[in-house]
Amino acid sequence: MKKAIIEVSNLKKDFHVGDVTVRALKGINLTINEGEFVAIMGASGSGKSTMLNILGCLDKPTSGEYKLDGISIADLNKNQLAELRNKKLGFVFQTYNLLSRTTALENVELPLFYNPNVRIKERKERAMHALEAVGLADRVHHMPNQLSGGQQQRVAIARSLVNDPVVILADEATGNLDTRTSLEIMDLFQKLNEQGKTIVFVTHEPDIARLTSRNVVFRDGLIIRELEVEPQLAFQILQTLPVEEHQI
Repeated sequence: MKKAIIEVSNLKKDFHVGDVTVRALKGINLTINEGEFVAIMGASGSGKSTMLNILGCLDKPTSGEYKLDGISIADLNKNQLAELRNKKLGFVFQTYNLLSRTTALENVELPLFYNPNVRIKERKERAMHALEAVGLADRVHHMPNQLSGGQQQRVAIARSLVNDPVVILADEATGNLDTRTSLEIMDLFQKLNEQGKTIVFVTHEPDIARLTSRNVVFRDGLIIRELEVEPQLAFQILQTLPVEEHQI
């Protein structure tokens, strides 16, 4: 039996705007096991972003329970939540969130600065290994403005890997990329998943969701559908596209 990495039980989240209460999540039950590649889908206002913030330990639910790798977040303070995020989670965002005056290698090292048990030499070695894993061994000393959008996203993915997290949370990670580059990034995610990484990928694009193995669809703060799918292979789709001169 596979280990549950994410366990959500009757999760609710309310926001108060003046005298109005907005019920963003209305009782979510969800389990994501080790090694799954799950797409969380839904239109704007469906609750998927609120869900991601809770899964990422950036916010707490109004009620219900969330366990990350067996740890309940309910009683954790801000410092404990920050430590849990750093040890257990890797984040990949639509806008890359790289430091502009910092090399690819230094950007990837950043999460390790908060780990006092990792020495400088090991920090650099782990960052190099992560960049090699995403195919950027020859770009380690480049600044973000010297990299294409796809390369910047690969740096962001390497940064998400460097702490060996139990789950990678990706928020519209292909949203700023063209079709070919999106497929190349999804091919990388599929390879990471094949190596055992658990990935939760928030997207509003059905074509991207079809590249994952399970789709969870949100609407009006509820899960309205869960579907196991046979993922399309991004690499195979890439072979059908016209050859372009650029490489990401």
